[in-house]
Amino acid sequence: MKEERTVSKWNVEYHNSVALVTYRNPPDNLLEITSLLELGGIFDRLADEPDRAKVVVISGGRDGYFIDHLDISGRPDWFKVGRRGEWRSPEFESLLDVFHQLEEIPQPTIAAIDGLAAGGGSEIALACTLRVGSPRARLQQSEILAGVIPGGGGTVRLPRLVGPGIAAEVILSGRVFQAEEALRVGWLNAILPAEGFIDNSLRWAEQIAQNSGPALIAAKKSINDSLRLPFREAIAREREISLRNMATTSLVAGAAQR
Repeated sequence: MKEERTVSKWNVEYHNSVALVTYRNPPDNLLEITSLLELGGIFDRLADEPDRAKVVVISGGRDGYFIDHLDISGRPDWFKVGRRGEWRSPEFESLLDVFHQLEEIPQPTIAAIDGLAAGGGSEIALACTLRVGSPRARLQQSEILAGVIPGGGGTVRLPRLVGPGIAAEVILSGRVFQAEEALRVGWLNAILPAEGFIDNSLRWAEQIAQNSGPALIAAKKSINDSLRLPFREAIAREREISLRNMATTSLVAGAAQR
């Protein structure tokens, strides 16, 4: 069953237990400031719908593009020097919170990349749990070409995903990684057929959504937490999350049998 809801340049559709969030901003799907803030609101709503949306897929609605870089041109007044000489930008920091919000949404998220994912668009994909691409997927951290560095988590999430050496090459060169190379280094989880790519991505997501919703949420949380903790603390955290999940599942099963 398909249900649809449009929010500005974002469109949200429900396909069974999968929510498809699509961004359309002609001509090249440049990520706008207002659109990024709106995406945060979409995540808030989806986080409250774990039964309706067990998995969330993010895609680009323009041919040849996933999502391009964040456009902050014309906003030099955002960046100020603090009292102790540090650079601050509350406005920019509020935008970057959306990337963290995407990473922390309870449900697993999948970036479905059919074309270019660059700059902030690549960082949206990196904040997702998983990434799939078509054969024409192209991934890039392009910031260095403009004389800046990634600010939405690119220098943090990419090394943890593909290793520091590959990440350094990506970030320092600004070069484009084609689909096959991105798959080989672990930037992509899978390459799906180009024909009917979104349908293929939804089927890929639905295989995951067939599993228990609470277990998917618990597994994602354990994976995310483990990346931020020393090994022994991560093992203890996994045990805590696992026991809570099993206890909750047992209680629900017991109630259903009464």
